[in-house]
Amino acid sequence: MEVSGIISAIVIGIVIGVLGRLVVPGRQRIGILWTILVGIVAALIGSALAGAFGVADTKGIDWVEWLIQIALAALGVAALDRSKARR
Repeated sequence: MEVSGIISAIVIGIVIGVLGRLVVPGRQRIGILWTILVGIVAALIGSALAGAFGVADTKGIDWVEWLIQIALAALGVAALDRSKARR
């Protein structure tokens, strides 16, 4: 992976993580770095799932891929928030 690919993964991870955090209702007790990390992981897994379902390459904006990534980020933020709340 090239440096530009890593930088774009971080930027996309930030966007996906923030959007995923906005989808989860209430206050989350996780920091911004955890949100970014969850967003990066959700973006990578979401891209792989979209490719497996055959919706990764479409004309224009890949809305289905974005929705998959945001849903995964929301699940990740909610799961991490719940695990922090138990402590």
